[in-house]
Amino acid sequence: MEKGKIIAAIDGSFHSSKVIEKAIEFAQLMGLEVLLVHCHKKFPTILGEPYREKAINDIVSSAEDTVKPFRKMLQNSEVGFSERVLEGPAGSVIPEVATIEKCHMIVMGSRGLTDLEGLIIGSVTHRVLHLASCPVLVIK
Repeated sequence: MEKGKIIAAIDGSFHSSKVIEKAIEFAQLMGLEVLLVHCHKKFPTILGEPYREKAINDIVSSAEDTVKPFRKMLQNSEVGFSERVLEGPAGSVIPEVATIEKCHMIVMGSRGLTDLEGLIIGSVTHRVLHLASCPVLVIK
C-alpha cells in the first residue's frame, strides 16, 4: 500500500527552508512521505533554435539549483520523499498535483519570490488556498 503524502512546495525563497522543516516534522508525526514540488516558469515557445534550447537549459539548471539544497535536507531527515519539478504557474499546478497524488496536506510559504504580487499573503499562496482540495499549512 502506498504511503500518504504531504506536498512541500518550494521556490527557493527564505520561507522554503521552513517549509521543508515543517513538512518533515508533520511527515514524521503522521507517518507520511514528502512530495517536494517546485514549479518553474514556462518554456519559451516563440524563440528559434539554438536560443530556445539554451533558454530551456537555463530554466532546467536554475530549477535543479533551487531544488538541490531541499533535496539534501530531506535525504538527511530519513523521511521518505519524492520530487516533482514542473512547468507552469505554481498557484494552479500545486493544487492539481495534490489532487492527483491524493495528498493529505500542502505546506508552503506565506510569500515567495514574488513579494510585490502579494502584500498581505503571496498571490501563489492565495490561489492555492482557494483551489486546494486538501488542508494547506502556510508557513511564516
